[in-house]
Amino acid sequence: MARALVIAGTSSGVGKTTVTLGLLEAYRRRGLRVQAFKVGPDFIDPGLYELVTGRAAYNLDGWMCGRDHVRAIVARHAAEADVVIVEGVMGCFDGAEATSNDGSTAQIAKWLDAPVVLVIDASAQARSAAAVVRGFEAFDPQLRVAAVIANRLGSEGHARLIRDAVGATCQAEFVGGIRRDPALELPERHLGLVTAVEGVLTAELRECLATTIERSVDLDHLLAVAAPPSSGGLVAAIEGERYRKGGEAPLRVRIGVAHDVAFQFYYRGYLGRLSEAGAELVFWSPLTDADAPDVDGFYFGGGYPELHARALADNAGVVKTIGERAEAGAPIYAECGGLMYLAARLEGTDGEPHAMVGVLPAVVSMSPRHLTLGYSEVRFVDDTPLGPAGTVARGHEFHCSTLGAVPPDVPRAYRVLRGEREYAEGFLIGNTLLSYVHLHFGSNPKLAPNFAAACAKARRRSC
Repeated sequence: MARALVIAGTSSGVGKTTVTLGLLEAYRRRGLRVQAFKVGPDFIDPGLYELVTGRAAYNLDGWMCGRDHVRAIVARHAAEADVVIVEGVMGCFDGAEATSNDGSTAQIAKWLDAPVVLVIDASAQARSAAAVVRGFEAFDPQLRVAAVIANRLGSEGHARLIRDAVGATCQAEFVGGIRRDPALELPERHLGLVTAVEGVLTAELRECLATTIERSVDLDHLLAVAAPPSSGGLVAAIEGERYRKGGEAPLRVRIGVAHDVAFQFYYRGYLGRLSEAGAELVFWSPLTDADAPDVDGFYFGGGYPELHARALADNAGVVKTIGERAEAGAPIYAECGGLMYLAARLEGTDGEPHAMVGVLPAVVSMSPRHLTLGYSEVRFVDDTPLGPAGTVARGHEFHCSTLGAVPPDVPRAYRVLRGEREYAEGFLIGNTLLSYVHLHFGSNPKLAPNFAAACAKARRRSC
């Protein structure tokens, strides 16, 4: 079993992703097989990891999917790796709520029994950095904070101050300090980092990251403190059984998955669940393809359709085909960016409204200063392509757009609970289900088989 490290931060923005990418590249350059994971509902970082490691990267989310699913995912995908690196989310103890570790990096580290490498932003600190580290060590004694990396240092002297302070007062080992360097920063936009498919992680940047990490961090010591993750072989076997619905022969259906620079927010894990449910995934581009593929159903994930609204609207053949397929009853699942594309109009970043597919009779506008972010639990109150009434699943919302008024006669198939707020959502129009919630198929193992079955049923009706 591979040795594992969890890269945690004292807060968001301390440089976890920079450190993680540098470690991945540095260990890969040593000839090690490196498997990357990301804590929490992040679609962007795993794509960057995959460019570096050449291996699919997976999300680990305690709140959405639970302990057994997390440990099974690690067991399944780390078995042939030498090193497992898990990047955390936000600050180490930040998660779904203020009074527990649920959904946090700390929760995942404890479930895997993996040591934590704490990344701190030391740009305005000296000895006080040791107090911060001591606080993280003491906050949860069951969490093993094994090492510290100080980021955004001003000089070698600054690094020595941090090293000496941490060494004198903390149990965690100071394993390196990284000088402040704008060349190491990854570009961002309103929903986070610029994505891998847009070419942000160039060969030059990868080289710079790895070289900096090799010069600044004791890579041998980190490997020495890494430990095999407690992933649980039995749990993996049990999880595998959840995919196999009583040994039935898998369905054979084709599902068109919109995948280009406008639609790219998908979890590797739940695409795999669709495949294991008997679906052939046909990846295509609503932006550049001349027409939609001949498939039994469609899946439109999230992304940045607002950046490409004009081009999406101009691809009139695809817009027309998707509208016709929806009207004919083909199962379509559209979440967040997909909802925006299937709406009547979408306001692009150029400030102009552009005609979209028009399945959902509403207008989507951009509100870059208004970010909707948070976990959601969804209960189905109507039968949908993802499952019947009574189905419960978990997911999250993450968007800067606002949906205008939807006519009251459009059915709402969801009751969404987000924090203390409960509301109706999940717009069901024929066999098309649209929502701002990114449901995680790992939160309910029936979602993927249900969608595949709905596609098979629709195909039989059309024959």
